[in-house]
Amino acid sequence: MSQPLDILRQYWGYDVFRPLQDEIIHSVLGGHDTLALLPTGGGKSICYQVPALCREGVCIVVSPLIALMKDQVLNLRKRGIAAAAIYSGMSRREVDIVFENACQGAYKLLYVSPERLQTDLARERIRRMNVNLLAVDEAHCISQWGYDFRPPYLQIADLRVLLPAVPILALTATATQEVVKDIQEKLAFRTPRVFQQSFQRTNLSYSVLYETHKHAKMLDVFRRVPGTGIVYVRSRGETKEVAEFLRKNGISAELYHAGLTHEERNTRQEAWINNRVRVMVCTNAFGMGIDKPDVRSVVHLGLPDSLEAYFQEAGRAGRDGNKAYAVLFYVSADAQGLRFHVQAAFPEMALIRRVYQALGNFSQLAVGGGAGESFDFDFNLFCATYKLELAPTHAALRLLEQEGWIVVSDAAALPSRVHITAAREALYDYQIRNKQADMVVKVLLRAYPGVHQDFVEISEPTLAKYANMPAETLQQVLQTAEKEGILHYEPRHESTQLTFARERVAAENLTIDQKKYQLRKSRAEVRVESAIRYADTLRCRSRQLLAYFGEEDAPACGICDVCTGRNKSELDNDEFDRYASKIREVLRHEPLRFEQILEAFAMKRHEAVAKTLGYLLDEKMLEELEGGKLRWKT
Repeated sequence: MSQPLDILRQYWGYDVFRPLQDEIIHSVLGGHDTLALLPTGGGKSICYQVPALCREGVCIVVSPLIALMKDQVLNLRKRGIAAAAIYSGMSRREVDIVFENACQGAYKLLYVSPERLQTDLARERIRRMNVNLLAVDEAHCISQWGYDFRPPYLQIADLRVLLPAVPILALTATATQEVVKDIQEKLAFRTPRVFQQSFQRTNLSYSVLYETHKHAKMLDVFRRVPGTGIVYVRSRGETKEVAEFLRKNGISAELYHAGLTHEERNTRQEAWINNRVRVMVCTNAFGMGIDKPDVRSVVHLGLPDSLEAYFQEAGRAGRDGNKAYAVLFYVSADAQGLRFHVQAAFPEMALIRRVYQALGNFSQLAVGGGAGESFDFDFNLFCATYKLELAPTHAALRLLEQEGWIVVSDAAALPSRVHITAAREALYDYQIRNKQADMVVKVLLRAYPGVHQDFVEISEPTLAKYANMPAETLQQVLQTAEKEGILHYEPRHESTQLTFARERVAAENLTIDQKKYQLRKSRAEVRVESAIRYADTLRCRSRQLLAYFGEEDAPACGICDVCTGRNKSELDNDEFDRYASKIREVLRHEPLRFEQILEAFAMKRHEAVAKTLGYLLDEKMLEELEGGKLRWKT
């Protein structure tokens, strides 16, 4: 067995591991099921890539994001490491070839989307593979207590029957203690083994600014803080509005959301990464897997609907260890907007059935068929075709996904791919009989040495140039060769993919687990209240975030807006005692939410009361209950 540090030096050029990486790697190499909690930028991928290279066999990596899988495979191949990925949008024959190559030992890492693991094809091939490790990225997706639950993740543990001696490495950047426990249970850990790096970011200053003129104050932030930044907003329309506002005021800015084409997203992301654009204005579609350590400021113009989401997004600032700022702009109306949003995210059964019926019609899928089949899915066209409102329809799709009826993948551009399947004698005979095909095949064999073993990504214009023919002619040659059984040709396409995870049923027979539905709704409400409480409570921002993730006794950070006193004046002892006494009286009969306590005081006292509540929480004189209510500890 190769040594981990030797592998790190050989392929990555580093002489030392980052904190906890070495311990995690040795844990899985020792055969232990392991859960690794590392913050954004903590180097999670190294934790499974290095042990995969230390031993014979292939590491299967379960990941929910197509774009991240493709980036990982590309980067590994650049380092000379054999890797491949299987995800929605690939044809059955492509999937079959990649799985078969994995069985033959062609790869060291095989990335698979969770829904692909459910197929009989996947299970049969995995049974034949020499698997050395099963890595589960974004492991919080397995927990219904978490903020990003995905039902296909629940099937991962079934692989343990096929791979009884193979350890599991689960990885995530954000998980509450409840979710940490749930991950281990759902993945059937043999014994608990958790490595957790503190979520504390000593260089990152968190601030909540109570401002109605958000755009003007945002501009002030970027004028005061040099360097690149990110602005998170809640809608695609707002990305355009804010980016234009920044540009008009002399700040170079670009916008990013999931509705852009693959080329547009790539071009804008590269411009920002290479500092040709200073600020990226985006929805939460931006940031996952992007390695830019020198972001100096992350601004949220609206309150996210969970502290997990906020922590991940804000944490993209200052990953180089230098001073950085996470600024959240907040007004009381934001809280009501979030509460409305969480209610709208759980639509009535009638709408869910209507959307499901429309999906079957849109995909032209018969009742009783379709399990495991994927289709190109244009959300806006779908809504327009069946006269469905965008937001409620999106909520219905998410619920159908959470119930395991469908899987909606992120949009990904799949380049054109070719795989020569004919034996060499048959291929030679075909070349002799077809002069144009002869030139194309020669170029393919020269430019893509692996085209006989696997699908390779091609560019038709480039291939046409070297074959000295128009691109349209090249496509005709490839299509004809496919009909003749010489090769497989998959033209380029870009679309969100919708997969029916189960056979289609008649809409009236669609079932939703009401108990789970209500559980998810109540958990979403709890997460929203936690986010609101973070913004409302004048208590060290870092301590609040760390306590949410289970680090109860963290020290005050000294650099957030509360610690530095920008949002308040100091209370003297008499004021504190007076407010504390009344808070105790207000809570004498029953626990109350933060805003309910404030209602017992005059509006002009709210800031001082908020500060008092922060002190009482810090000193553990108040106890925070599930659902966000506070109780005086006797």
